[in-house]
Amino acid sequence: MHRIFAIVGLVLPLAAQGAPKPPAPFEVEEATIAQVHEAMKAGRLTCHDLVEKYLKRIEAYDKNGPAINSLVVLNPNALKEADEMDRRATQGPLHCVPIIVKDNMETIGMQSADGALALAGFISDKDAFQVKRVKEAGAIVLAKSNMAEWAFSPYETVNSILPGYTKNPYALDRVTAGSSGGTAASVAASLGLVGLGSDTGNSIRGPSSHQALVGIRSTMGLTSRAGVAPLSLLADIAGPMARTVEDAARVFEAIVGEDPADPVTAAARDHMPKPGAYLAALDRDGLKGARIGVLRQAYERESTDPEIVRVFMKAVDDMRRAGAIIVDPAKVDLSDARRGGGDAGPCMGFKYDINRYLAAQGDRVPLKTLAAIIQSGRFHPSSQRRLEQAERGPENGPETPACQAEMAYREKVRVAVLKTMDESKLDAMVYPTWSNPPRLIGDLNTPAGDNSQFFSPTTGFPAINVPMGYTRGGVLPAGLTIYGRPWSEAVLLRIAYAYEQATQHRHAPASTPPLR
Repeated sequence: MHRIFAIVGLVLPLAAQGAPKPPAPFEVEEATIAQVHEAMKAGRLTCHDLVEKYLKRIEAYDKNGPAINSLVVLNPNALKEADEMDRRATQGPLHCVPIIVKDNMETIGMQSADGALALAGFISDKDAFQVKRVKEAGAIVLAKSNMAEWAFSPYETVNSILPGYTKNPYALDRVTAGSSGGTAASVAASLGLVGLGSDTGNSIRGPSSHQALVGIRSTMGLTSRAGVAPLSLLADIAGPMARTVEDAARVFEAIVGEDPADPVTAAARDHMPKPGAYLAALDRDGLKGARIGVLRQAYERESTDPEIVRVFMKAVDDMRRAGAIIVDPAKVDLSDARRGGGDAGPCMGFKYDINRYLAAQGDRVPLKTLAAIIQSGRFHPSSQRRLEQAERGPENGPETPACQAEMAYREKVRVAVLKTMDESKLDAMVYPTWSNPPRLIGDLNTPAGDNSQFFSPTTGFPAINVPMGYTRGGVLPAGLTIYGRPWSEAVLLRIAYAYEQATQHRHAPASTPPLR
């Protein structure tokens, strides 16, 4: 009898050891779209579970804990939409991707206030073109993100809707840059899977640089701005922000295309790639044989931080080691590019664009003109001077001498850039997105370091930011801009992906760890 019990005693532990372990719970921190879809396919994750995980992180980290303060409003129907996704037989390329959308993009059922108290309560009856596209691809708008009011500031994210600044999750006393800082901070902290931002001067690329993200500013006309509150339609672009090049490319695939509501997109008709072309461009060996120019004139100045230069030159060396042919320097001759508008004022600009945008909304917006906004006093004090300056200026339409002079100037810059690229047979040019680390919140005296306001916005040519490392003891992210010819997004994505895969610089911020 004792021998039988002894055998049973041996067998039971062995049986317990051989029992299959339950699959580990899916963690959303740093998760990619492909990983989410693989987990769903394997039955390890439902759409409801995924959305709930992100909502728990938002609850823990956006207004509590480190209080990133990156989000303005949550989608009250997010879990209901997730349940509907779980019931669907067909799935789109962005199936159940919880996406963060900047507050200047119209979104059905959710406030779209452009970061401004003057537009508080504005809920559009239509989606911005890009919001509509990501929804059609299966994404769920999880939240609207905080932004610099009216998208004015490229340096910090503060507005009159939410109290306080949006914090950089890598260092809570540092800025996120602007104006898409809320989208960047929330995606960097894994409060959403991917995001949409807008970029007039730097507002996709700058916040992406400050938060170790990939951000795409496309060729003017390849993506629609319809439904995005304007800052300056001469340069406004909207696009994706993500933690990886692949995820940014997946969102980009969904949002490109012609849109009758934005006439500038008619130019894309002859340049649209085949479906899947951007994802197909992602090649680990994509730097082999690529000719890359170092655009020193974009960042070399007295105030440039030496540590940023060291990180950047290491990035250039990494590209060389991955097979790129480096042309240093690649100088653009701008001697013939001079503005000739005299005292005619700006071409269109904020006053022209915002008055037309507000007029088109009718009674859905509480204030209908820039003058009424100023009179209301419903804005952040930091916005007052710029609002008043815009109102005092002229409303120069597209046919005015000011606009004709501006268009001629921009064409000269485009010609100069292409001449340099042609003569050196360049696939792309590179430079640090910012020449200084992220500033302390509230600091407006030390150098800002923004290198993004000129080349891409003036020419309308595409640029992609990709993480290139960290400064200040490995704490503060720094970004690399890859800038190219018009309609060369596939080329830039190939280079960005190869660099990302060769270096793997991105890591999650310590302030928003996995929830246990």
